[in-house]
Amino acid sequence: MIATDSRATAPAPYAWLRPTALTASMLLFGYGILRLLDGLDGHRDKSAWPWLAGHTLFLLGIVLFAVLMVELRGLLLATSPRQRGFTDVATVAGLVGAAAFGWVILGDLFPRFAEAVSPPDVVLIGGPALFQLGLLTLLVRAVVVRLLPAWGPVLVLVGFLAIGVELDLLPVGAALVFAGLFPLARPAR
Repeated sequence: MIATDSRATAPAPYAWLRPTALTASMLLFGYGILRLLDGLDGHRDKSAWPWLAGHTLFLLGIVLFAVLMVELRGLLLATSPRQRGFTDVATVAGLVGAAAFGWVILGDLFPRFAEAVSPPDVVLIGGPALFQLGLLTLLVRAVVVRLLPAWGPVLVLVGFLAIGVELDLLPVGAALVFAGLFPLARPAR
């Protein structure tokens, strides 16, 4: 006779949803702090450790936001499969935006990469817009299926707007994104 049920010991699906969201936000916050430290003397030094470490945190944060979008997509489809096309389009938009961000960040970290494959203007402008639009759409869908309160996407949007207005507001924007994503939860079983 088997004493344990394998369903009880299996890892919960989407258990990494909230930790991924919060870690991505904290990495963005760390990038903002290092960016401020790098600019204390009035200019930014692309070869200094705050620049390099900050951009590395930014890259890791964007990768985790991409993981969050994929994980959120799966959870949304499991919770509400009727909106599959809409959810898939939002996920693809967000992931294309994340890839564009990655391209730009890699160019900042590795100047030879930037020289070899310089991103076109559409990537520089459209990438962040697609990233934000895709993520925000998935978050609004999360509100609809009660994985997130209605104020969550609003805080994330305000955080993105703050960053868009002034890059020196990155720590404030990242804190708002963190607060907006903090209540993100998987559905109760």
